[in-house]
Amino acid sequence: MKPNLIAKQQTDDYDSPWKEAIEEYFEDCMAFFFPLAHADIDWQKGYQFRDKEFQRIAPKSKLGGRYADKLIEVYRKNEGNTWILIHLEVQSQYARRFAERMYIYHYRLFDRYNKRVVSFAILGDTRPKWKPKQYGYDLWGFKVKIEFPIVKLLDYKLNELEQSNNPFAIIVLAHLHSQLTKHNPDERYNLKWNLIRRLYERKFSKQKILSLFKFIDWLMALPPELEQSFEDNIAQYEEEQNMPYITSAERIGIKKGMQQGIEQGMQQGMQQGIQQGIQQGMQKGIQKGIQQGIEQGIQQGILQEAREVVVENLQYRFGEVPPFIVKAVNKQNKLTKLKKLRQQALIVDSTAQFIQLMEVEPGLQTARKAVIQVLKVRFGELPLTLVDAFNQIEDLAKLEMLLEKAVTIESIEKFRKDFEADLTGFKNL
Repeated sequence: MKPNLIAKQQTDDYDSPWKEAIEEYFEDCMAFFFPLAHADIDWQKGYQFRDKEFQRIAPKSKLGGRYADKLIEVYRKNEGNTWILIHLEVQSQYARRFAERMYIYHYRLFDRYNKRVVSFAILGDTRPKWKPKQYGYDLWGFKVKIEFPIVKLLDYKLNELEQSNNPFAIIVLAHLHSQLTKHNPDERYNLKWNLIRRLYERKFSKQKILSLFKFIDWLMALPPELEQSFEDNIAQYEEEQNMPYITSAERIGIKKGMQQGIEQGMQQGMQQGIQQGIQQGMQKGIQKGIQQGIEQGIQQGILQEAREVVVENLQYRFGEVPPFIVKAVNKQNKLTKLKKLRQQALIVDSTAQFIQLMEVEPGLQTARKAVIQVLKVRFGELPLTLVDAFNQIEDLAKLEMLLEKAVTIESIEKFRKDFEADLTGFKNL
């Protein structure tokens, strides 16, 4: 089964499997990670996600890192109709200024709503000792400080997660397994299959199996040579258990693609039939158009889905994706190539490395533009002197080095400082 798309990219942020998992299993999420808060929330009064409002005051962060942020309105027990806000962050990689971002979002939310705001953080990075949980400063007798509860996914024991029936235990397992098997597809295959089989063995409902499979399948993507074997394994298991859950979902997806193809084909068929003339027969043109439309609709749908998965994998790994990379991905019309790119997006260490794996030969002019575009996306408009300096560089290796640095550097000032002594034209900036 091909990886499911969690949702299409939004204007102000990008979606992630963590966001969807939290939305679908929010109560389970709080019970698993923050039991003290879960016990005090009045779940009978329901809750409301207010992410769109959150994005108005918390646009794409320039403080580093990729993350999934959620804002939820909840009610406490014994407080009537007075609601409070939960600000929940899932941070999947190290970010030097993460605690500062938590502080900024907290005071912006309090200022906007004049309500109590409780901030929580789920840290899914690979640094065991990185546990930011407070921010503040002290100057001239003035003090300000914020402390927020955190959970570190690396701190969970695998055997305890495997015994839990909370959906988020499985989600944490998938997250940890994906990190553990980053460079070992065979081991990932085995761990992924164990997770999927456990969904059936625990007698979960069909809907829960489908939703958890979607998360696992997204996070633990397999290379093409193992993907078909995995699909066959699922189909055989479902047939033996008489539980056609996941494979039936695939058929639903194909049916939807065929329906779109039929609609497109009917329109193309009508046009083609008219053009071919009455002597060839309107009906013949319509029938041919329907057939072509079905084939083209399914093929284009598969290609477009594959392109979106590549871009979303990059967004999930690195946050901002330079527009020229998205454009290059969207030009790919071979499914085999897109499947390889999808896997590469999950294992590369930087977008610069991904560009090389795409086999995009930058050339001097293209390489210069790539560096400028990445810096503009991350830091805004660049000084003309800096742009002129790039245009004077004639060494492709240096431009490739600059591109990789542009993707990871924390500020434009540090970028200039790091290279002004080495690159021609930088000394006078």
